[in-house]
Amino acid sequence: MERDEEQLSARPALETEGLRFLHVTMGSLLATYGWYIVLIGILLFVVIQKLSARLRALRQRHLDRAAAAMEPDIVVKQQEALAAARLKMQEELNAQAEKYKEKLRQLEEEKRRQKIEMWDSMREGRSYRGNARKPQEEDNPGSSTSSVPPKRKPDRKPLRGGGYNPLSGEGGGACSWRPGRRGPSSGG
Repeated sequence: MERDEEQLSARPALETEGLRFLHVTMGSLLATYGWYIVLIGILLFVVIQKLSARLRALRQRHLDRAAAAMEPDIVVKQQEALAAARLKMQEELNAQAEKYKEKLRQLEEEKRRQKIEMWDSMREGRSYRGNARKPQEEDNPGSSTSSVPPKRKPDRKPLRGGGYNPLSGEGGGACSWRPGRRGPSSGG
C-alpha cells in the first residue's frame, strides 16, 4: 500500500513538471515564431476553402454530365447547337474568302489595264509613266490643286542594318577600340 501511495504522490509531481516544460517550450516557440504560425494557419485555411469550392464544382459538373448523358434530348440539342454554330462560322469564312477573291480580281484587272495603257503609250511613243499616274489623280479630284505632281521619295538603303546596336560591339567594321591593359606600364 505504501508503494501505491508513493506512486500517486509522485505522479502529480511528474505531471506538473511535464506541464511546466510544455508551458516553457510552447511559450518560447510562440514568442519566436508566433506570427509565422498565424500566417501559415491563415494560408492553410484559405487553401482548404479554395480546394473545397473547386472540389464541389467538379462534383457538380460530373453530376451534370452524368445527367446529360442519361437524357438524349439534351445531348441532341447540344449537338444541333454546335452544328449550327459551326455552319454559321463556315458561312462567314466563305463570305470573307469571296470578298478577298473579288478584291484580288479587281487588283489584277487594274494591273492588266495599266499594262495595256503603258503598252499603248509606248507604241505611240509617249511616256508611259505620266499616263500611269493619271488614273490615281482622277480617283482623287480636288486633292491636289497645283499642277505639280508630288515628289516620290526614292527607296533608299538604310545606312546600317536593322540589327545594329552600338553597345554590342558587333558589326562595327574595321575600327574596333579596345581598352588598354590595366596596371602599371611595363618597363623599368
